[in-house]
Formats: sequence, structure tokens, C-alpha cells
Amino acid sequence: MRWTPDDLLRRLDDVVAVYGEAMGYRADLLEARRGYIATHVRRPGFRAVASLTSSGHLAGFGYGYVGATGQWWHDQVWRALDQATRQRWLTDCFEVVELHVRPPAQGHGLGAGQLRALLTMAEGATALLSTPEADEQTSRAWRLYRRFGFVDVLRDFRFPGDERPFGVLGRELPLPVPGSTPPASTAPPVRS
Repeated sequence: MRWTPDDLLRRLDDVVAVYGEAMGYRADLLEARRGYIATHVRRPGFRAVASLTSSGHLAGFGYGYVGATGQWWHDQVWRALDQATRQRWLTDCFEVVELHVRPPAQGHGLGAGQLRALLTMAEGATALLSTPEADEQTSRAWRLYRRFGFVDVLRDFRFPGDERPFGVLGRELPLPVPGSTPPASTAPPVRS
């Protein structure tokens, strides 16, 4: 289901709890994340989705917005890319900032439904996201992003404050009509 900024803010405690479960972050990091999420809802092009159980509990959520200079994630990625790659991927970009499903609810299509809804609503010519590096054959997240046509933009990238390497993945927008084959991207991966 589509969420407005107010919907997300009303359920901020639930959003932070799902985020913490899905990412395995410590409580102190979750409190910092709460503040970031609350400011993200005011960004241009903000779009959010949620998956609720039949009893109304939050099973998953996702959101994103139009990327721009001056936004932390955008600027970190921009610095790591060459000019041609920046031009292609960051000029008119929707950033999928968060996409999470509680671990017990994973594997039932909620993440795919959330991602499809977000990308369908997204403004921009491209969509970018980052995800921790993992075995693409066993990671549900990586398999999901590949199914949706996301390609490597930057691999083994380390964001300040997180010791894990991340992959930055991108795809062109809009999503193809269901049943059609998405166009293949020819962008070579960039190594940090």
C-alpha cells in the first residue's frame, strides 16, 4: 500500500523496529536513524510503501526520493564515480533509500511488491540503491534487485561510519510493462 509522509511518521516506531530487525543494527544506531527518516519525508519526490499484516502490524516498508547534491548518500556516491557514470546515473535519479521486510515475513513476495510499487511511483530516469555486499546466489536482497534489472554501478564501496562494503546498483526507469523484458544496461561496474 502507498504511504504518505504522515502515514510513515505516524508509524515511525514500527518503521524503526522493522529496519532494526532487517539490518541487525544496534539500538543506538536505530535512534540516530529515526531522526534521518523523519527528515527524509520532506525531500522532493518522496514516495513510500508499506506491507501490513491482516491484524495491521507492519511487516515491511520502503521509501525513496529524488536524489540531489547536498544529500549525504548522493554526495558519497557522486565522489566515487567518474564524470560519465555520474552523468548517466545521478543526473535524474530516484534513490531507493530503504526497503525492508521483517525476517519472519521474508520470502513471500512482500519485498518484490514494495519495490515494484516504489519504482512505479518514482520520478526520474534512473533508480539507484545501495545494499551490503553478499553472495548474490544466496542473498534474497541481491536476487530481488537482479530480478528487477538492477546492474552494478559501484561495487565494494565503503560508506563512512559503516565497516561493511556495499554495492550501489542502478536501473533505468520507468519499469517495463509487466510481462515484457527490461532493457539490458551496458554500464560497466566501477570499483572503489
